Amino acid sequence: MTQTKTPDEGPSTPTRRTLLAGLVTGGLAAGLGPLAGCMLPPKAAPGAALASLPVFPPPPDEPRFYFERSIRSSADILPGSQASELRRFVTGEQVVGEPLAKPYAVAVWRGRIYVSDTVARHVRVFDVAAGQHHRIGEDDGEGQLIKPIGLDVDAAGRLYVADIGARAVLVYGPDRRFLRRIGGAAWFSRLTSVTVDAAGERVYAVDIGGVGSDLHRVRVFDARSGAHLQDIGRRGSGEGEFNLPRDIAIGRDGRLYVVDGGNFRIVVFDAQGRFLRHFGSVGKQYGQFARPKEIATDRDGNVYVVDTAFGNFQIFDPDGALLLFVGERSERDSPARYMLPSGIAVDEDGRVVLVDQWYRKVDVYRPAALAAGTGLLAGPATAR
Repeated sequence: MTQTKTPDEGPSTPTRRTLLAGLVTGGLAAGLGPLAGCMLPPKAAPGAALASLPVFPPPPDEPRFYFERSIRSSADILPGSQASELRRFVTGEQVVGEPLAKPYAVAVWRGRIYVSDTVARHVRVFDVAAGQHHRIGEDDGEGQLIKPIGLDVDAAGRLYVADIGARAVLVYGPDRRFLRRIGGAAWFSRLTSVTVDAAGERVYAVDIGGVGSDLHRVRVFDARSGAHLQDIGRRGSGEGEFNLPRDIAIGRDGRLYVVDGGNFRIVVFDAQGRFLRHFGSVGKQYGQFARPKEIATDRDGNVYVVDTAFGNFQIFDPDGALLLFVGERSERDSPARYMLPSGIAVDEDGRVVLVDQWYRKVDVYRPAALAAGTGLLAGPATAR
């Protein structure tokens, strides 16, 4: 039977050295190309470092994503801080500001990056568009967080936090004020993530269950009243079943994509929760999974899946055909290299935001179709 750890835990040393590298040779969509990494040299001069930030795929292929920046502390979102962040990486200067302790999940809304921190016990808000920094959930009272894990935000800017300690989903307004909570100890065994539809009407909360539980499922609630609407899935390996589900995302036509961690696949349902298909399998090849964790979708319906063991995220079309992968596992921190990646989100402009727990950073990738210095995350913190 598959073993698991608490969702935010990871190995203290690398568990595998097999890295995905090279080009994806088949199943490419017209708008996306294959991927390989070209990484930042450790002691390059600042000018050389800027010129060699990773591009995906590398030349001579047409670029689809550019590595843009890393965020490690509150200091990195102040105006003009992108150049400072790069200088610190090259020179080893001390980071100033409030650093991330143990980040896990990420959500993005209108230039704000929300990051759950399971050790600091709050959600950190990097308001890149405004060049400001805030915290959510650290005040005493109903809105206090115990161990925030999963995050999502609706179109109106309401933030939904899956708190594994409280075994509830806590909801905050765009002004960061606590609004309400959904669920509770009677509803969840091990709540691990939350997703809300854009209209803010339905909340999908993933209960990972555990090796000793049969309650491996997605619980659906009315986002406003908190009323329980339905459950999706049960424990197993058959169609529409899960073994240690990790996360859920909503894609094109309301499709639901669930990371089925113990079965090493993505399970797809329609908007009503009826099983459609699954894709992926365990393995080391392109399109397979070793330790899939979190998932996101973009406005075209493409699906982004983080794999902690591979140290990357893979991109699939809405039907599960592999398009490309980004990043690689590494024992040395640098742009697009990861040891324990976890959360992922795609913003309104198509920028991809990825969390790495081990290196305690948030990496940002810009799609090639978006000009540098534009978009919601190109606020005062992005060099122009």
